[in-house]
Amino acid sequence: MPSGSICNHETIQLDGETFVDCEFRGCRLVYAGGEPPHFTDCRFEDCEWKFDAAAARTLAHLKLVWSLGGKATVQGLIKEITGASR
Repeated sequence: MPSGSICNHETIQLDGETFVDCEFRGCRLVYAGGEPPHFTDCRFEDCEWKFDAAAARTLAHLKLVWSLGGKATVQGLIKEITGASR
C-alpha cells in the first residue's frame, strides 16, 4: 500500500504487507496467519480486527488449551504479548 494512504470502510488483507503513515477508518483488517504485517506511524479509527485461516485456528487452539486447564499457559502468553511479564 502506498505510504500515506487513507482507507475508509475497506477490507484490507494484512499478511506480508507494509503500511507507513496510513490511516484506517472503519476498516476490516484481516490477518490470516502469514508473514506479519508492518505498521509505521499508522492510525486506526473504529476498525475491526479479523483473524482468518491459520490465525483463526491458532486462536481456536488457545481457546481449547484454556478450556482444558491451560489457563496459566494462555495467561502467560497474554502477559508476553502485552509486555506485562517484564
